[in-house]
Amino acid sequence: MLRRSTVPLDPALRAPRTTLLPMLFAALAGASCVLAFAPVGWWPLQILALAFLFYQLGMDTNVRRSTLIGWAFGFGWSVAGMHWLYITMNRFGNIPGPMAVAAVCLLGAYMGLFGAFASGFSTWLRRRWSLPVASFLLLVLPVMWGLSDWMRGWILTGFPWVATGYAHNASPLGGYAPIVGVYGIGVIAAVCASCIVMLTQRARWLGMGLLGTILAAGYALTFVAWTAPQGKPISVRLLQGNVEQQKKFDPDHVLRALEMYRGMITAQPADLIALPETAIASLPQYLPPDYLPSLKNYAAATGSHILSGIPMSDGPGSYANSVIGINPSGQDYRYDKHHLVPFGEFVPAGFRWFVDMMRIPLGDMSRGAEVQPAFAVKDQLVLPNVCYEDVFGEEIALQLRTMPRPATMLLNVSNLAWFGESVAIPQHVQMSQMRSLETGRPMLRATNTGATVVIDGRGKIVHSLPMYSKGVLAAQVQGMGGMTPFIRMGNYLFLALAALAFGVACFSGRNFAKTQQT
Repeated sequence: MLRRSTVPLDPALRAPRTTLLPMLFAALAGASCVLAFAPVGWWPLQILALAFLFYQLGMDTNVRRSTLIGWAFGFGWSVAGMHWLYITMNRFGNIPGPMAVAAVCLLGAYMGLFGAFASGFSTWLRRRWSLPVASFLLLVLPVMWGLSDWMRGWILTGFPWVATGYAHNASPLGGYAPIVGVYGIGVIAAVCASCIVMLTQRARWLGMGLLGTILAAGYALTFVAWTAPQGKPISVRLLQGNVEQQKKFDPDHVLRALEMYRGMITAQPADLIALPETAIASLPQYLPPDYLPSLKNYAAATGSHILSGIPMSDGPGSYANSVIGINPSGQDYRYDKHHLVPFGEFVPAGFRWFVDMMRIPLGDMSRGAEVQPAFAVKDQLVLPNVCYEDVFGEEIALQLRTMPRPATMLLNVSNLAWFGESVAIPQHVQMSQMRSLETGRPMLRATNTGATVVIDGRGKIVHSLPMYSKGVLAAQVQGMGGMTPFIRMGNYLFLALAALAFGVACFSGRNFAKTQQT
């Protein structure tokens, strides 16, 4: 049985004198969580791993020990979940293998700090507020775990890859996405883990009842329609060129890729034809003079709308990772990527040497505006986002709620050839599915090597292309209108509920302290 903060431990459950072995087990438990995410999708394993961590944290009230165990769990979680970065650095960045391994481990060490903060601060609050076990497990620990996910989504521009909630796009907990978003789901998953730990307590029926209620309510919420069809469906063609990353920016191959994509565009008209990120891999001023005019003529002649990734420049030394749009009336559209990737699209202060060593083209770019207009395609409004941007659901929600006419569908254009044949690609698709769940809108994904898919407004993949192959994905897509609670409030509801949970925990701690004194 876990200890209450003011009651001595049962000798059988005293924390071991050494912290190294518990840290090792915690790191292995954290690493196992990679199997909870795509492509494996064993989401119950994540809840069990968190339950193991929470049980370890509940064994005593030593803040230092809890901090180290939480760091080890976060380190294992991050290294296993993001090991694919080795491919990016070694195969495409020309960084020697040992150095690439060290870089992945250093990133894991940094990401582990968020797990350390969640664990250590929770234990400190347990001591400070004299928390009973139920309040510690069911309120403080889950909320701190969710807050640590949220914090790594914005500190130093954020890197919320494999955040806890992403494992649950296809679990019963996915029903909560339109209400509290991915970070709220992370808290709920952590509460489920705490319910399992509660089975070791006298109040085991509380744990069992709460766990069953959470899962049942989440499943029921999956049947709620937060948005409704708007306008008529449009015909969509998503192009997947399968251009090798090593050749993508080679001058000779750029010309061949341009002709290939022009042939794929003009092969058949559609209401919307979408190309991947930097499918046009050259600045407009360096394109053949007839290239863009020929696409405009085709759009005018066929009634097609074209969106393509392209680098843009507004002056010497100013570059943007952009999407340009061509419509039948000849009006131009441009979207500039707002949330840039550290070390890939902008260089953090003091790290120019690292980016130069990786030899990534266009390594320092300018940011687009936080809110940009959608692209009109007949009855629908299409809001682009570029690659990594669809990891930030709160930014997409902000755009939808501040637009005079909210977009009815989302479009992600990506070049994931940087990640090779790794789990990063299905993981990225899983994040796109979460964006559809949060917003109740379909997500179109046009990628270079895959995964090129159409995701409906309920987060289900309804059409897809084989990965690592050249092809065109044709589909009819229905846009959706209306506002989910997450669009209206973003992460504010999640944060408000977290504050409420802390208030309840503090109050319970005071009452518990009074009862112990009497």
